[in-house]
Amino acid sequence: MMEILFAGSIMLIFFAYLGYPISLYLLCFLRKRMVKKAPFFPYVTMIITAYNEEKRIKEKLKNTLHLEYPRDMLQVFVASDGSTDRTNAIVKDYWKNGIELLEIKKRGGKENAQKAAVTHAKGDVLVFADVATQLEPGSLKEIIFNFADPSVGCVSSEDRLIGKDGKPSGEGFYVQYEMWLRRLESRVKSLVGLSGSFFAARKDVCQDFSGEMQSDFRTVLNSIKLGYRGVSDPKAIGYYQDVSDEKNEFDRKVRTVIRGLTVFFRHLQFLNFFQYGLTSYQLFCHKLLRWLAPFFLFIAFITNLILAMTSSLYFILLLCHSAFYVVAILAWQKNSPPTHTFLKIPMYFLIVNAAIFIAWVRYIQGQRVVVWAPSER
Repeated sequence: MMEILFAGSIMLIFFAYLGYPISLYLLCFLRKRMVKKAPFFPYVTMIITAYNEEKRIKEKLKNTLHLEYPRDMLQVFVASDGSTDRTNAIVKDYWKNGIELLEIKKRGGKENAQKAAVTHAKGDVLVFADVATQLEPGSLKEIIFNFADPSVGCVSSEDRLIGKDGKPSGEGFYVQYEMWLRRLESRVKSLVGLSGSFFAARKDVCQDFSGEMQSDFRTVLNSIKLGYRGVSDPKAIGYYQDVSDEKNEFDRKVRTVIRGLTVFFRHLQFLNFFQYGLTSYQLFCHKLLRWLAPFFLFIAFITNLILAMTSSLYFILLLCHSAFYVVAILAWQKNSPPTHTFLKIPMYFLIVNAAIFIAWVRYIQGQRVVVWAPSER
């Protein structure tokens, strides 16, 4: 029984991170749904959500004004979620440049601000962006061109995480892995999560917008429910700096998973394979199986510990097992992020799964995240 539990947990961990993308890669040979992307200029509303962003909002608005898109086909406004600093005053200075302010008096959270913004949006396609995300001039145009394909309901940008020195962050490996996985999902059927910092969706997909649930995850599910799909566009890139405080970044990961669990357990009908087919498979593997990985890791270590008492082979495996965690913990304890891949991969793997475990504990305790504060970058 111990050997079965050990082998089974190890196999599930490997499948969650490697087996699943390999299965998608193989499925690409059987069915490949390329996006029929073409020049397409619908009326677009760009929604920038902000809470006390006086330090960064001006830079974001200047970046937005340099985006390549017909000005007469673009509405831009900032949904200020109960900001108490100079954010609103700074945005008002840009009204002459065509940027509007939607001032939400009572703070209700990012998704609540987005929900209020949707009711004021005039565009046929809505673009959601965070203040911390900088865009290349052509990024808006690139993300919109995907909607020339009538099967596309929402589009995710690709993230580029940049350090203070302007170079890719230490966490870049995991970001690249996620972006690669999203591209595979897009080719097979539909991705199951958008980049919350920069994504776009048809307005009819956003009509049932919730102020209580993670918008980047739920928007994909709404698209699938309406017969659309979600895709990722490697030419629509959002750049954002790594956070300056690692503890805040860890807390952000925990909050993100809690919000994801909230959406997932309120939409369990999407696991019905007979109704949603490959989407159910993708949702199960990318979300649920990944979120269960901390429990598989715990089972693998405990069973390995027990088996090592009776077998030299399992004792050697336990030494390797323990070495992996020791390397990860030592790298995590360093004042600056490690630069060597040998240290980075174990460290970020441990950080991600520790955040997921804590998120499960808090979710089971009844915690739900609604309001947010911008991370210091």
